[in-house]
Amino acid sequence: MNSLLAQVAASSQGPPPPPDFWHSGAMGYMIDGGWFMWPILLLAILGMGIVIERFRTLWMIGSDSSALRAQVLQLLHDGRVDEAMELCANSRGPVPAILAVGLRRYELLRKLNYDPARIEEQVDKAMDEHSVHITAALEKHLPLLAMISNVAPMLGSAGTVVGMVVLFKGIVEKFGTENIILTAADGIKLKLIVTIWGLVVAIPAYMFYNHFSTVVNRYMLEAEETASQLIEALTFKLAGESMESSTN
Repeated sequence: MNSLLAQVAASSQGPPPPPDFWHSGAMGYMIDGGWFMWPILLLAILGMGIVIERFRTLWMIGSDSSALRAQVLQLLHDGRVDEAMELCANSRGPVPAILAVGLRRYELLRKLNYDPARIEEQVDKAMDEHSVHITAALEKHLPLLAMISNVAPMLGSAGTVVGMVVLFKGIVEKFGTENIILTAADGIKLKLIVTIWGLVVAIPAYMFYNHFSTVVNRYMLEAEETASQLIEALTFKLAGESMESSTN
């Protein structure tokens, strides 16, 4: 009988009120965590944008360039330097970029009748100088991603410490009027949310930073290997041309 009366009374009160948007779910955590949550959220959005942009960029240049390198070196051996440069210009990635710089410098110095040893030196220097710009392009925004992985947990820790100071100050003021244990436990739980979210943002940022750094290092090692092969090919080609000219 009592349960029936309780059900009737509950039904007469109508449906429960809708949850408060500002104090429930993720928004509730943002509000309860304090203003330190907002810079962490900003870092999360920024980091997500960097990850998407780097994935897109590195994926576009991630094709195997060994076939291109072999084709360019063969064209160089056959004396078809213009075709080799055109092939590099129509390709993307650090390997064709390095090859294009070296071939352009070689073609220019050859037309100016430079000494073969000087040509090799200048081609090598041109590729070394350009590799710095290639590395900078591949590592674009990665320092910012590393900064996010370091700053996000610091903001989380700072937010928790500041919140704990305010919490314990409130506990002292409420001593004797409320259950201090329950008040402290509830407040500590809310303040630790800032630390958790800082780590949630920092850990993926750190993992993606290491992944992208590994990819960039692999590309640059491939570009350096390509530069060495081009210098070797130029050495044999210039030596052959020098022997032919001396024979004639």
